[in-house]
Order: sequence, then C-alpha cells, then structure tokens
Amino acid sequence: MMHVRSYIKKQNFQPGKLGIITNPFYSARNGLYKNIIKLSPYFGGRLLDVGCGQKPYHNLFAVDDYIGMEIDTPNNRHNKNVDVFYDGHTFPFLDDSFDGVLTNQVFEHVFNPSRFIEEIRRVLRPGGHLLLSAPFSWDEHEQPYDFARYSSFGMRYILENNGFTIVEQHKSVTGIKALFQLLNSYLYKITRRNIGFFHLKHIGAILFPFVTITGELSALLLPKSEDLYLDNVILARKKADA
Repeated sequence: MMHVRSYIKKQNFQPGKLGIITNPFYSARNGLYKNIIKLSPYFGGRLLDVGCGQKPYHNLFAVDDYIGMEIDTPNNRHNKNVDVFYDGHTFPFLDDSFDGVLTNQVFEHVFNPSRFIEEIRRVLRPGGHLLLSAPFSWDEHEQPYDFARYSSFGMRYILENNGFTIVEQHKSVTGIKALFQLLNSYLYKITRRNIGFFHLKHIGAILFPFVTITGELSALLLPKSEDLYLDNVILARKKADA
C-alpha cells in the first residue's frame, strides 16, 4: 500500500501515464519535468535548491551534495523537506559556496527579484550554473505572496543585467495545450468547494483527465504557437567576472 501511495505521489511532479488520470496539473508538471531532466547534466558538485519544498527533483541531479533551503516559517518547518532555513533576504552561505543553484517556481513569489538574483550570484562560484523556472501564464496562487509574471524577454533581461549569461532558454507547455491546462487549473479551484452535501471534487476527478487528454490531442492536430506558454525554464551561467 505504501508503494502505491508513493507512486501516486510521484505523479504530482514527475508524472508518467498514470499522471494523466491522477494529476490535474499533468501538462504543466510534465513540461517542467522534461525540461529539468534535459538540463540536469550541467550540474555536479554542490547544489543549492532555493525554495526546495519536498525536493521533488532531487533524484534528477547527480551531485555530491544537494542542499534544500526555505524561508523560515512554521509551515515550512512542519511540512517541507528542508536542510537550511533563511530569513527571506540573505542566504546563510559564504560567497562562491555552490557549483549550481536550482530555484523552481519560486521567482514569482519574490518581491525584490534583483536582490534575489544577487544572492544567488553571490553564493554561486564563477562559471557555476543556475536553473530557474517561473510562470508566464498562471493563476494567482499561494496568496498573498504571488507578486509577478515574467515574459521570456523579462527573464533574460533580469539575469543578463545581474551577472549571468543565458545558456539555454525554453518555453514550457505552449499553444493550445497551455489553454487546456489553465482550464484544468480553473476547474481544480472551483471543484474544491462543496455545495451542501454535494462534493464537486468528484466531478473534478472525472473532468481533469478528459481536459488533459483533449489538450494533448489538440496540440498534435492544431497549429503551434510559442507566444502563449505556461512557464519559463532557463539555464544561466555566472560570468567569471561577476
């Protein structure tokens, strides 16, 4: 039974075919997962995961030391798999401490993005890599700590003006598939509610796979578009003189 629960839980961030049925965010999470797998070989040595949560991508990185960090809050201490806590401003590490930094779906929750990138640059050795993902199209979440959305041009501008060179830049989940994922996100929120004794979540469990499959098939049949997409995924390298 534990094995089954663990497998289903894995579908949340590393979804396989079962995730189409169990995960209403299948398309978004699958897109991120594939991009992170693709870029993970750039990393070795010592890796810092900023905003690590449950470290869902830990097993994708062949590194010597994987350190997860979160802001120090009661919720994070109780519910997340964290090695180091910090005050939300200054990372508790010396300069040039890490060979790589990962920050996944955290940047939109940062009120001062330049300060955040400066801290990443400070603890990253010259030539070290940063893997950063952040949404372009998504609903507000983790309110009230959801502060921004970034275009591909905005992400590039911020990183290049804070001591980084872009190595690879990807738009995760594009075109019509993005619209169907946003529809599932909408349905997920409204089906968390109950109307009297009627549990809408049971309707959601039926609708989510139908919407996901329709989106996947539509993406195969309809024209492509890179202008509408869900997430930015960027691999950047710290400049030697930064």
